[in-house]
Amino acid sequence: MAPQGIDVVQAVSGPTQRRMKLIAERQTSRGSMDVACLADFDMYAASQSGALEAITQDNVPRMANVLPFLKTSYSIPHIYSAHVIIYNTEKIKVPPKSFADLWDPKYRGKVALVDTLFTTNTVVAAIVGGGSPTNIAPAQAKLRELRDLGARVLPSVEALGVELKSGETWLTIIAAARGFMWRQGGLPVAFSVPSEGGFPATYEGGVPKNARHKALGFKYLDAMLEPKAQLAFASKMGYLPCVSDAKLPPDLEKQIGFTEAEKDRMLKIDLGYLTQRQSEILDTWTKAFRS
Repeated sequence: MAPQGIDVVQAVSGPTQRRMKLIAERQTSRGSMDVACLADFDMYAASQSGALEAITQDNVPRMANVLPFLKTSYSIPHIYSAHVIIYNTEKIKVPPKSFADLWDPKYRGKVALVDTLFTTNTVVAAIVGGGSPTNIAPAQAKLRELRDLGARVLPSVEALGVELKSGETWLTIIAAARGFMWRQGGLPVAFSVPSEGGFPATYEGGVPKNARHKALGFKYLDAMLEPKAQLAFASKMGYLPCVSDAKLPPDLEKQIGFTEAEKDRMLKIDLGYLTQRQSEILDTWTKAFRS
């Protein structure tokens, strides 16, 4: 944005606060954000509330280069990865093959899950219990079972990193990209895409309908899709590019990418279903695991 003479002020906050602010402000004439950055689930919820402008190639020209499976009508995909199994390679020599491995008694007390990923964690528990991404009913029993095996809830991704480093946690569910960042920082971790498939995680950007500088907001979204920016996120954070003209170096692709077979078995997530049942999911997570 700097070469265009545009100064950008970043307002950093947690995803819940950002989503709530975006939705709460939608009835006002002048919003506090020109661009909102959220995970796919939160962005979908914001769009359903009518808070976001439509995105087209007219207002964001580089949408023409976005990978087809990542396109939406209300946001641009910035970076993506998948929630998979991250494990401590010093403690676990054979890579886990299934989400169900977290319920193996041999890992009693060595599993920890991040509180803010309660949607992913609950869906995974449902799948292990015989459900699916659109049938979360079995999650409650499986989460309770996991808790009884000594699994713990941690308040943040940072807290999880500390435990993986100390060896207190051996096994978790989080983005493959996060595993790459930790490995770059010297942590002995690797990721495994489970047989059930990874849980796709896309981080997106959108322009609020009441943005004060709407045209500049669209320019920012366009800049987020530039190959230089996309490749920088890949090399530093391990997230995959969302555009067809950002080609990863082969060695980096090997570290952060997914094979065709792994891509084919990614879980099919229905954001509408999860949005409608968000209160139920949080209630299940809170009562069966967090409390």
